Amino acid sequence: MKNKKRTASTSSNALARRSFLGMAIAAGATSLLPGCGSSNRVDAPSPPAPVGPPPVAPTATPGREMARFPEKTDLYLLTDRPPQLETPLKYFQQDLTPNDAFFVRWHLAQVPTSVDLKTFRLAIGGHVAEPLSLSFHNLRTDYEQVSVVAVNQCSGNSRSMYEPRVPGGQWGHGAIGNARWTGVRLKDLLERASVKPGAVDVGFQGLDRPPVATVPLFAKSLEIEHALDGEVIVAYAMNDAPLPMLNGFPIRLIVPGWYATYWIKALNEITVLPQKFSGFWMDKAYRIPKTPDAQETPDKLATDTIPINRMSVRSLFVRPEPSDKITRGQPCEIEGLALDGGKGIKQVEVSTDGGKTWTEAKLDRDLGKYSWRRWRYAWKPEAAGAYKILSRATNNAGEGQTTSQWNRSGYSRNVIESLELNVI
Repeated sequence: MKNKKRTASTSSNALARRSFLGMAIAAGATSLLPGCGSSNRVDAPSPPAPVGPPPVAPTATPGREMARFPEKTDLYLLTDRPPQLETPLKYFQQDLTPNDAFFVRWHLAQVPTSVDLKTFRLAIGGHVAEPLSLSFHNLRTDYEQVSVVAVNQCSGNSRSMYEPRVPGGQWGHGAIGNARWTGVRLKDLLERASVKPGAVDVGFQGLDRPPVATVPLFAKSLEIEHALDGEVIVAYAMNDAPLPMLNGFPIRLIVPGWYATYWIKALNEITVLPQKFSGFWMDKAYRIPKTPDAQETPDKLATDTIPINRMSVRSLFVRPEPSDKITRGQPCEIEGLALDGGKGIKQVEVSTDGGKTWTEAKLDRDLGKYSWRRWRYAWKPEAAGAYKILSRATNNAGEGQTTSQWNRSGYSRNVIESLELNVI
């Protein structure tokens, strides 16, 4: 396989074992992932070729530490155990986020650092007539292969923008990525297992484990109708290459349009239930107010909450960045991204005068209803000074963005974004 590009069709023999070796954290983080230094390493596949123009090399934002983990480029470091790594905005100048620049978010300290595909099995059981134990080879050869381009976004993406400040990882706008996910329909797997009448929920769990027994396993669930809708997939490839270890190798759940908390990494167990799933990460964590735009206030917290689910409508600025030099009288293309939970983006509007007037931006090609949509706005500032640029998106259902938002967890942000620029 030397000098050959490895893609989704790479044989399982070439990936017999994936492991981390010689973990080095460039920014001086103080601890390492468990399991480093295995002597049984087979070289991990090279990351896929970037789609679109190459990004500008990222530079560290003042006050933000950067780190390099295995199979990853330099990313912003939130925590190293469990790994939480944020993508610099420069990488979002491509339609598909490069695998080595894709953000990382784990919840439990003991993440898988080595997987042997010869012994790996995906167990499907519970309220089914024919429990399954599927090898990686079974998944790749016994079921129809499907692909979807979909945004994967952390529930707390942009949490650092909330005022007053809320606890949790202080993400900027980079806990998000867009990729082509390839695998098999969850529906096909469940039908092969013969789900029994009366099924209510489907639970999912991966290979990560808590450091102590008192910490609950990271497990999530979907209603049976959602699990059988034909859109949820079990993916074994990301941008036509094997999943990076930190993004869920060998397989992960893909729930298009829903926040990343449901996209279980290193998936190894699926359980069909005849009753509602009950677990910490559904009953206590990852819940939002049952109010429009998930709104509440610090002095009046919502008493009625629901599990977070579909992604909100939102838009993001990709370039220029606040530190970029803008010259008056010179053309400046403002570029950004817009996304929602699957209805598709209808339009994006931009204001260069702080919201007094709005002009429609140009949308790039549509990559599918679960992908983000790139937008561009041609601007030529005529005067020097400080500018506040705003962007707002509207989806095909007429849903848009709000002017302000707050909730105790910093989830599901859909505020009209602003970009402050200085024109010289």
